[in-house]
Amino acid sequence: MAVLGREAILEAIAQGAITVTPFDPERLGPASLDLTLAPTFRVFRKVHAVIEVREHTDYRQLTEKIVVPEGQHILIMPGETVLGITQERLRLGPGLCGWLEGRSRFARLGLMVHISAPFMGPGIDSQQVLEMSNFGPAPLAVHPGTAICQFVFQQLQGSESYAGRFAGQTEHSF
Repeated sequence: MAVLGREAILEAIAQGAITVTPFDPERLGPASLDLTLAPTFRVFRKVHAVIEVREHTDYRQLTEKIVVPEGQHILIMPGETVLGITQERLRLGPGLCGWLEGRSRFARLGLMVHISAPFMGPGIDSQQVLEMSNFGPAPLAVHPGTAICQFVFQQLQGSESYAGRFAGQTEHSF
């Protein structure tokens, strides 16, 4: 299994094996694509009960969806987690998978952009939900439109496709 470089990513896009909507070639690096933050977030409500960590537990029942107005930011306090989502919708054809990773420039501020489950399976066709946590000492003002994370494309041996619970998630359904 090999990581795709810039030229291989562009070739896969041209062949329709990868679709990124919207696609900005300026965000394509030597071996990854930067993805930007949409203005829609889910903020956890204050709860005074134990949250059961089980298959049926739905994060949407524990969060409130908010949209940050253009030109403004969301404030993430130290120790706080919010859910964000990428502006870009990413579709991977059979034989391709990848990894969603944070960017070191933001990690150095204490921002963990994607704290769990970075693997994206073949056949995904969705915007990517980000579990964003502030592990730093100060509040962080996070702005929609920021190139917040990167996607690393990888060739898969086989032709399997993901069809799980979050297949097809979008800014409206997350």
